[in-house]
Amino acid sequence: MGNATEWFDYGIYAYGVTYIAAALFPGETEQATLFALATFAISFLVRPLGGLFWGPLGDRYGRKSVLAITILMMSAATVGVGLIPSYATIGVWAPVLLVALRMIQGFSTGGEYGGAATFMAEYAPDDKRGLCGSFLEFGTLAGFSLGALLMLGFSLLLGEAAMHDWAWRIPFLVAGPMGLVGMYLRSRMEDTPIFREIEAQGAREPAASTELRHLLTRYWRPLLEMSGLVVALNVVNYTLLSYMPTYLQRRLGLSGDEALVVPFAGALSDRVGRKPLWWFSLTGLFVLVVPLYLLMATGLVGAIVGFALLGLLYVPQLATISATFPAMFPTHVRFAGFAIAYNVSTSLFGGTAPAFNSWLIGATGNELMPAFVMMAACAVGAVALRFTPETAGQSLRGVGIPGDEVSVAVAMAGRTNPSLY
Repeated sequence: MGNATEWFDYGIYAYGVTYIAAALFPGETEQATLFALATFAISFLVRPLGGLFWGPLGDRYGRKSVLAITILMMSAATVGVGLIPSYATIGVWAPVLLVALRMIQGFSTGGEYGGAATFMAEYAPDDKRGLCGSFLEFGTLAGFSLGALLMLGFSLLLGEAAMHDWAWRIPFLVAGPMGLVGMYLRSRMEDTPIFREIEAQGAREPAASTELRHLLTRYWRPLLEMSGLVVALNVVNYTLLSYMPTYLQRRLGLSGDEALVVPFAGALSDRVGRKPLWWFSLTGLFVLVVPLYLLMATGLVGAIVGFALLGLLYVPQLATISATFPAMFPTHVRFAGFAIAYNVSTSLFGGTAPAFNSWLIGATGNELMPAFVMMAACAVGAVALRFTPETAGQSLRGVGIPGDEVSVAVAMAGRTNPSLY
């Protein structure tokens, strides 16, 4: 529910960017749209701060408390976007308010995704972590699809004039009840058994500063490995889901197709492992992205087929995030490690992708530049994947890195000798 609320905002923003640009920014349509896409990227610059703030809190005080707060902040900021007066009414304060609300969204999202993935991974049975975790991405795609369909549906129902005038605001207001329902559900949950175990054993990090120091000195390798994987993951993700609607004049709303196969890909990763699916996805995207972009340029049918195939090649990454990334860190630093690595990499290479792709096309005149960027991101991901351990079926319990016998031994010894820990 939380991921659906987060991505509902991205869906309505991506598919309503031309209306938002016309209502809240000055200048010609093309210039205003570029400003609106840049504002989309601004929220991602704040996400690392959110990860640094919420991650240690989630490791110190529990996953569920942080998750209940972040979903409320996210939905409230989304509703706020729908209530901003137009540029014609309040002038420069319109884009200023939009930037402020997008920063609040970015700050809350810095704890939302890592916390939700950690929560689901720690509750799931070891042999079904891929299947259970994939439903987090099912929520992602469901939220994005709902936002996109609402924006497109209102556009078809009410017409362009009404959308530019006032109707673009309606989908943003829907986030209010979604957030309230999500907060209620999360506040009623118990924290994960794995977190409660280390809490009972007194194995939590003593303070946020200590945890951050341990992450940088003792867990720098998984931080780098995860950051590299996230480069590939999010450049592809935000190019397909956020920039592509603008690139194709908002005619495609096919992300729901991916949602149908995500749980099956997650379940498959429990059987064959996470890494084979990632290798398939990274290799397939690297080889086929340029031919599929050329196919999309042939017309509407080619665009639909090309976009759908790119989405299906991306699904193996998407489906295994919630099983792969939490397992890269031990329990006592899992929330913070995930949140920091994921959000720093996302802010630099994910949320900036729509504006960067738009700028590249304008600077070079080459419509294939987003495809080349995607290829480069997949190459970075492949290097990181080479050094990432396979953790399918490994237990997440304890204070050692799952599957790393040396880490587990040191962590166990650290319980009696704190200098080792």
